[in-house]
Amino acid sequence: MIRFVTAGESHGPALVGIIEGIPAGMDLSVDMLQHDLSRRKMGYGRGGRMKIETDEVRFLSGVRRGKTLGSPITVVLENRDFRNWDVDMDPNPREGEPGRVVHVPRPGHADYAGAVKYAHQDLRNVLERASARETATRVALGGIARRYLALLGIEVCSYVLRIGQVEIPAPISEELLGDLERLREMVMGSEVFCPDPAVSASMVEAIREAKKAGDTLGGILEVRTNPLPVGLGSYVQWDQRLDGALARAMMSIQAIKGVEIGLGFESSRRFGSQVHDPFITGEGATEIVRSRNNAGGVEGGVSNGQPLVVRVAMKPISTLYEPLPSVDLSTGKSAPATIERSDICAVPAASVVSEAMACLTLAQAVSEKFGGDSVEEFLAHFHASETRNSIRWNRK
Repeated sequence: MIRFVTAGESHGPALVGIIEGIPAGMDLSVDMLQHDLSRRKMGYGRGGRMKIETDEVRFLSGVRRGKTLGSPITVVLENRDFRNWDVDMDPNPREGEPGRVVHVPRPGHADYAGAVKYAHQDLRNVLERASARETATRVALGGIARRYLALLGIEVCSYVLRIGQVEIPAPISEELLGDLERLREMVMGSEVFCPDPAVSASMVEAIREAKKAGDTLGGILEVRTNPLPVGLGSYVQWDQRLDGALARAMMSIQAIKGVEIGLGFESSRRFGSQVHDPFITGEGATEIVRSRNNAGGVEGGVSNGQPLVVRVAMKPISTLYEPLPSVDLSTGKSAPATIERSDICAVPAASVVSEAMACLTLAQAVSEKFGGDSVEEFLAHFHASETRNSIRWNRK
């Protein structure tokens, strides 16, 4: 089974990720991961940190001469900004107190709760790990998972639907949603990863106004795949449900406050006849298909052969350049919240991270369903499963 962990602090020496369960014999190079890492740095409203970090990834284990070995794969991303923080963030013992100590928590951040939980006097011990800088590692590991999914022809893409009060007024056409390559091209042509040019311009203006006010903005993004194989996930136990795993994965991303699959909350406002997806006979009467995809590709915790549709809501970033009131924990006196170098809006970046988490979650589900220690064995299991499903349907 595929699993992964990440390590590293925002201004520490490096970020590290380990993923295991990837079969042997899969083509893999750093170039295959770099595009997603570059996309994560993009988007109007990002802060100065993105100009410092190159996010160049390298492998420490699990890959030899462009092929996976079946052993754990370790990726490293050096933090170039560490050279400006080496004294304060040095992992080795040093005399004296560190500089840039933080005592004033930011409302909406992990600063306060993390300090209480781990008994830290310096909030920097919390914010360094709680920082969204950690997501660079997830994007690198998600790129590996993307290559694994591509062996089965599974594609994953994302786009921004809303920033602040500005949103796409009508659903994206089914024709465009069915052409993920064209959709990705339109998304990459936007400063905020929105496929509607007019709405994209309005989103940029909204971010510009927020910056002038010393404020921040959140938004809503959508992750979508092409049709998935039937049977990923399971209904037999609560923790095996695919939609549950996806919701957990998305909610684990910093600043994410809501997740919907398919119609999501809208389904609670409609009649059942307007929500559920009718079965109809496909070509040659040898298969059944759906006339719509309100379920978002998952029913009963199991993928149903439709495209996956996941919608994610991101709150505004908690570092404000016109800070909210807070309290200095070292004195107990009122003080404005700490200001750390940050973004005004990171919804476009969050869409890339959400893609990565979707890839990782789907890769886990695929490995549980089809498995295999080598690429050849993995593909043999997949093709055997597809054949069984076809025979079972024809027999009926």
